Amino acid sequence: MAKELERAGIPTTLICTIVPVATALGSNRVVAAKAITHPLGDPSLPAEQELAFRESLVRRAPAAPATGVREPTVFAAPAQPVAEAVPVARHRGAG
Repeated sequence: MAKELERAGIPTTLICTIVPVATALGSNRVVAAKAITHPLGDPSLPAEQELAFRESLVRRAPAAPATGVREPTVFAAPAQPVAEAVPVARHRGAG
């Protein structure tokens, strides 16, 4: 569905734990989530820190469509050092 929205000129963002799959399938903007078992949280953190982590991750998703991209781009998860959007190589079979 995201690809169809993008074709219609509506930018989308995918929050995903398996980033290589998302980029191989051609998702233009991917926000890297924490883990498959807890994509939007980190139960190992104290409650206050986990809330801050969740807020940071969820706020990243609506900001991503404002970033113009020409290829699949991954936006770092909050627990990782935050760099600007990092383009990734597109899989040959994606398209």
